[in-house]
Formats: sequence, C-alpha cells, structure tokens
Amino acid sequence: MNDFTQDELTLMSIYNGSGTRQGLIDEMTAMRAYLDADETELRTLTDSAIKKLGAITDKEYAALELIPDFEE
Repeated sequence: MNDFTQDELTLMSIYNGSGTRQGLIDEMTAMRAYLDADETELRTLTDSAIKKLGAITDKEYAALELIPDFEE
C-alpha cells in the first residue's frame, strides 16, 4: 500500500463524503478545480493524494482510517 502522509489523510477525510475510493477521487478532483493559482501547496497535496488513491485497491482503501484529527 502507498504510504499516505498525515496531511494527505486529513485532506482525504474531509472530502470522503461518499465513503468510496472512486468517490473520494472524484470529490478531490472537483475541489481541485476551485483552487486559485497561488494555492500551490494544496494543489500539490491534492495531486499526491489522488495519485496514491489511484494506485491502491478498494480493499486497501477500506482499511484506511479516514477520520479527521483536528487536535494536532
């Protein structure tokens, strides 16, 4: 399985409304379209997470704990 960073996992937990791997990819792709040109860090983070999500199986996705941790 690809190793997701904590930042990627947090971002994914925010956009994981559908609860499916493809749904999350679709939501993050849609969100990416609204990023301004100066939001390069968020764009890079989003692209990295989408790439990693595309490389894992649905079973591997189901094993991820996508619960936001806003206490850090």
